[in-house]
Amino acid sequence: MSTHSTISPAIYYWGTPVVLVTTTNEDGTPNIGPISSAFWLGNRCMLGLESNSQTTINLLRTKQCVLNLPSDDMIAPVNALARTTGTIIIPDIKISLGYRYEKDKFAVAGLTPQKSDLVAPPRIQECPAQMEAELAGVHEMMSSLPGEAKGFTLAVEVRVLRTHVVEALRLRGHENRIDPDAWRPMIMSFQHLNGLKSGKPEVSALASIEEELYRLPAEYPGH
Repeated sequence: MSTHSTISPAIYYWGTPVVLVTTTNEDGTPNIGPISSAFWLGNRCMLGLESNSQTTINLLRTKQCVLNLPSDDMIAPVNALARTTGTIIIPDIKISLGYRYEKDKFAVAGLTPQKSDLVAPPRIQECPAQMEAELAGVHEMMSSLPGEAKGFTLAVEVRVLRTHVVEALRLRGHENRIDPDAWRPMIMSFQHLNGLKSGKPEVSALASIEEELYRLPAEYPGH
């Protein structure tokens, strides 16, 4: 039997998907913010964001974004965006971490903007999965922290309005399902980028449950 020991990690990235969040700047130009704090429940997604990031500023102002999911072979563009910011006046904490201001994130990453259907921010053409979304709620995290740390982190809830995927990801015989054997998301694990190149190791007991049973009631007619 393995022996456990007590540690105190500075970060807790046990394995979460990388998301390239596109938003619209005040001058109408697009911004891309790479994040790895995201999870979904139904058609809602919770995003862990710094309150002073350009992505957060844009999202709170316009109430719109696109969640673009890169595949695990998109290392180069994700790394190109990793230490960039769309905020002209860079916060001291980001300066200490080596961030630099970049106005045109699409050019820096070599990515292609693609017009969205329902929101103003563009989708990222190279990402095999894209979700147009609107702001649904904002929750302050770690409100008990002292000084400037208070209010630094927000949990931002967005509602997915429309989902786009490349044809290769669709599960044959199903209108609204993703083929998990074809989907290769980029995963952030303790600051390292990983993928699922080896495929699934075993059959999941949950996989026998029909996916449609998880679908929540539509909030608005036509959605």
